[in-house]
Amino acid sequence: MNKALPVLALLALSTPALADDAFSLTSGFDYTTGTYGNTQSTQILYIPVTAKYESGDWTAKLTVPYIRVTGPGGVLQGFGRVAPPTSASTPTSPRFGRSAGGGTATNSGLGDIVAALGRTVIGGGEDDVFQLDVVGKIKFGTADPNAGLGTGENDYSGQLDATYWLSDETSLLGTAGYRIIGQPAGIAVNNVYFGSAGVDHATSDATNVGVLFDYVQKITFYGYDQKVGTAYVSHKLSPTLKMMGYLLKGFSDGSPDRGIGANLTGYF
Repeated sequence: MNKALPVLALLALSTPALADDAFSLTSGFDYTTGTYGNTQSTQILYIPVTAKYESGDWTAKLTVPYIRVTGPGGVLQGFGRVAPPTSASTPTSPRFGRSAGGGTATNSGLGDIVAALGRTVIGGGEDDVFQLDVVGKIKFGTADPNAGLGTGENDYSGQLDATYWLSDETSLLGTAGYRIIGQPAGIAVNNVYFGSAGVDHATSDATNVGVLFDYVQKITFYGYDQKVGTAYVSHKLSPTLKMMGYLLKGFSDGSPDRGIGANLTGYF
């Protein structure tokens, strides 16, 4: 949302019933492609490793990602386009992965590390039909802005995550939040509201399916609102192992045109 990624919020679904204190590790991939209002496409491969610790009403997460970006530059994950379209006849800054020639390039390396801390403030019991979590996040600017991997600045966000169970099998999901964007050199950014809505359905004790729609306000002058729809399948391979796959489609120039991803979670 963050995509870090909004899809990462799905990792909280279908958690196996373990002890009050639980630790999990998740890794996988997220691959997207889109023009973001440019004439050339930008492909982004995002491979995160997420550690999550749950104790009572509290949940802490730390995500350390690898990221690879191929494109004309000026497009950042989670931001969309941050600079005017690149062309061979237009002088450009090398910042944010751009080259003076207006061609395409591939850059890769460490992405932005994200830390999150959440607390369940309403519900959370087995018989509760409504649950509300308060979550705070810090996105550390560890990705190289000159390679087009990030802004190089820290972002801070707070959000409310709500779940309402229509039945034992079906639940409604919703998120509303606000993100304070660190001011990188070379571009003007706006603090933004973001949100998501979706539905999750358990087709069996082991399998869940669902859809989500994510929205983020326009962050930069050259960017657009972000609108992404995601469809996913989550399956428990064992009491302590879960896998998930998803497809996504963008509905604005601020979003990737399409994407695919999968991840595997182990609980300890």
